[in-house]
Amino acid sequence: MARMLDRLVLCLSGLQLILAADHPSYVAAVYEHRVLLNPNPRVPLDRRSALEHMKQNLRVFEEQTALAAQQGAQIIVFPEDAIHGFNFTRASIAGYLETVPDPQKVTWSPCADPLRFPDTEVLHSLSCMARNNSLFLVANMPSRQSCNRTSDPRCPEDSQYQFNTNVVFSDQGIIVARYHKQNLYFEAAFDAPPECEYVTFTTPFAGRFGVFTCFDILFRDPAVTLVKEMGIRQIVYPTAWMNQLPLMAAVQFQRSFSHATGITLLAANVRAAEYGITGSGIFTPWDSLIHHDTEGNSGKLLVRRVPVLDPSFIGDDRLKLVPFSGYQNSKEPEKMHVWPTSSFNSNHDGKYCQKDSEYAEGTSSTTFNSIMMYDNFTLVPLQGTEGNISICSGSVCCHLLFRRSDAREFYALGVFNGLHVVHGTFYLEICALVRCTGEHHNSCGGETEHAQTLVDFRLAGTFTTTHVFPGILGSGMTLDVPDHSGWEGGNGFYMSRTGMSAGLVTAVLYGRHYEKDNV
Repeated sequence: MARMLDRLVLCLSGLQLILAADHPSYVAAVYEHRVLLNPNPRVPLDRRSALEHMKQNLRVFEEQTALAAQQGAQIIVFPEDAIHGFNFTRASIAGYLETVPDPQKVTWSPCADPLRFPDTEVLHSLSCMARNNSLFLVANMPSRQSCNRTSDPRCPEDSQYQFNTNVVFSDQGIIVARYHKQNLYFEAAFDAPPECEYVTFTTPFAGRFGVFTCFDILFRDPAVTLVKEMGIRQIVYPTAWMNQLPLMAAVQFQRSFSHATGITLLAANVRAAEYGITGSGIFTPWDSLIHHDTEGNSGKLLVRRVPVLDPSFIGDDRLKLVPFSGYQNSKEPEKMHVWPTSSFNSNHDGKYCQKDSEYAEGTSSTTFNSIMMYDNFTLVPLQGTEGNISICSGSVCCHLLFRRSDAREFYALGVFNGLHVVHGTFYLEICALVRCTGEHHNSCGGETEHAQTLVDFRLAGTFTTTHVFPGILGSGMTLDVPDHSGWEGGNGFYMSRTGMSAGLVTAVLYGRHYEKDNV
């Protein structure tokens, strides 16, 4: 069994966990693919033409799988839509569809037995990549599944489901998992499955992994249920994520999800500059290896050794991490300023924006509104090089203690408490410290990857949800994690960070209130 070469020290939920040199590990790979698109995706192609298109992308997959295997990879993840592309209609994607048998009912290696099912050329190609390189392989493809409208009231009019599908192959080329995307994002070609699927598979080198796709990460099912209810600590995640700063760049939220839930996330994104799509990574709860490139036109292979986090595999109860509990980091960061930092790490019992609270003295009356991520945030500007400010929206109150290197760049603390309704419907409770792109109020919420101001801060909020994703983004898409974070006073969540080496672009507590999505 592969072993960790270095000694890693974690402190999770107040418990220091030492991953010794002999802790089980494995080598993971993700590939950000520069997808070759169909220039006319709304025009139907016959099967032969669709295959010729897909083979162009599959040839790149084959090359990258071999390169990953040469670096010792035991599992590789490819992006969503990376074989066929996107922007199809239900009719125009027909030539691209294959039937993927249920691996719970059928044991099949398309590479070893290519004639068992017809019209499965893509499955055969992927299966042989896995088998020939002796690694597990995760790919996303369009699939069809026949249904009976008499017995299934959800069966479409053409008597077949069309799914956005992840397929997992073992190192022998056998299909071991099949997942149909639940939360579609403007995907007219596909149906959501009639029932949400909670899909896992088991590997001989790291135990159990869970599977979901792109937009799924923002919803309870299947993502949070897999982690919180089923105890899955390793996730494979094909995605085609369009970046939107300041809160929702791909690697930004991937980092937050991995950190908040205490999991390893193997995230493979498409590379499509014309759509603003980039951002892949191999994330553990405490660190990451990422790729984010808004200018280049080539793909990127990431390979990294990571520790096994499946407690049932290693027989170590200490790795039964508690999602959304917060972290007490063991690292001692270099101090950016010589000044007391105890106020950034102390417990304030969740008293924010309350008239009888000492912290309410910092609440500013100079509030303003600005659109951020299509939502109407209420914000208050930071003034001077240090301060103590608060702002509220209903029951969600945000409080910030800060000290910064200078006051030349415009920053604001914002709050949003409501239903997001553009490009999806979901309920948010957000506290966000953002670098504004200009000097005017309406620039707060604009997109920028750069900042020069070094900021030490303690950001806290009161939430009615227990699902809060903390995130810190530095200049140049530098990802960071809090020094300390966690719950206090019942409904208060905080994070603190001092000594960042990059200017602060965004610090956010991103709360998702799943129960209010359909209210």
